[in-house]
Amino acid sequence: MSNMKEKKTLKSLLLIVDIVLIMLAYIAAFYLRYDEIPQRNWESFVSLMPWIALLALFFLSINELYSINRKTIWDMIRSLFVSMTLLSFLTMSISFLFREFALPRSVILIAYILSLLFLSLWKSTFVFFGHRNEKIRMLLVADEEEAAKLVSQIKTSTLRTKITHIQPNTELSRIFQLIEDHDSIMLSSNTDQEKRTQLLYHAMKANKIIYVVPSLYDLLLSKSAITQLDDSMVMAVKPFGLTIDERFIKRVFDILLSGIGLIFFTPLMLLTFIVIKLDSPRGSVMYKQKRIGQNNKVFTILKFRTMVEDAEVHTGPTLAVQNDPRITRVGRFLRRWRLDEIPQIINVLKGEMSIVGPRPEREFFTRTLNQQYESYQYRNTVKPGITGYAQIMGNYTTNVQDKLVFDLYYIRNYSLWMDIVIILRTLSVVMDRTKSEGHKQKTELTKPNNAMKMDA
Repeated sequence: MSNMKEKKTLKSLLLIVDIVLIMLAYIAAFYLRYDEIPQRNWESFVSLMPWIALLALFFLSINELYSINRKTIWDMIRSLFVSMTLLSFLTMSISFLFREFALPRSVILIAYILSLLFLSLWKSTFVFFGHRNEKIRMLLVADEEEAAKLVSQIKTSTLRTKITHIQPNTELSRIFQLIEDHDSIMLSSNTDQEKRTQLLYHAMKANKIIYVVPSLYDLLLSKSAITQLDDSMVMAVKPFGLTIDERFIKRVFDILLSGIGLIFFTPLMLLTFIVIKLDSPRGSVMYKQKRIGQNNKVFTILKFRTMVEDAEVHTGPTLAVQNDPRITRVGRFLRRWRLDEIPQIINVLKGEMSIVGPRPEREFFTRTLNQQYESYQYRNTVKPGITGYAQIMGNYTTNVQDKLVFDLYYIRNYSLWMDIVIILRTLSVVMDRTKSEGHKQKTELTKPNNAMKMDA
């Protein structure tokens, strides 16, 4: 696909086929369930069909199941499992809400299984046959140091990509020529502002997708308010943080969700309590630690203990590493499925944390990172969260600076809708081991005649 219109067409086509397959799964479920379909059951399904299609479209879009080139087959199956599971639960809910009780639960269950099967086969086939030999040609404009980092990240997040790297100081005419021969362009954050503007205009004129690695300046301008000065347009850039009404909406949402979550997770918390005690009877079940919250206020975070007692008594503050010997057998399982974070629901109810926000850090690390990154201080203008934008977008190996950019973007662009999307996508992240361990994908890197050679 060489231009944005074709990509949008492909996205629409994929989503339409997905919806059709889900509807076919329901029809097949009726025929498997009944020899002769009862009229009242069928009418109930027809009545709910638009809502099922709308919910399916929502969950498929949230989990980006139209982004074929950015997902492996297993990524798609995992996202499909989460999407179809949520769809089935909500289908049952709306059948009660609209009093369409005649839609049998057995049909919903069979349709759920068939939807997973149909969609998995369809998307796997599309990836294997439709994109098996297709390469995305990307032009990377970056200096040597940042290019090495970006290439590594492209390997992780984008499949079947052939990268051409060129230095930012290359003549514009040469870069313009290369833009015509590539599907997309990526500009590093340290590209000269004037040159970046010219490249943006040329890429848009050529109908190419262009990716810009944002600087703090770019984030400050995002979601700025447009106003006027006499007959001139000006942009009003607000400070970091949420407005009074945003804080109120977020707090109400946190109370409702954490209250429901506490009721829902109580049996699981009791079971976890027992398992931890059986695994290490002499150790404590809960792990309490001082963390830095909103406006640098210190609070005590609650977690299930996953390490041996007094794990840092000899080392001092130390981040956990892969295969950390301090992690217990039960702790490894709890960390794998993020179950150790559940007690933080109590922190949310107390108002110390939010469901969504930047992850809270310890004072030692906060002090160190504030010295390394000038903009790190802005993370604490909002309450820290159990999950966050950096957690769904990044991986275990994502560095501090990249996570910081995600966190600052979230603060700058907060909305209730964004919180809902992050929560839903967290479900897919929990199932994804690569989000905690990182993964590798094959990426090719080439160079034009006057570009620097790099190994990918």
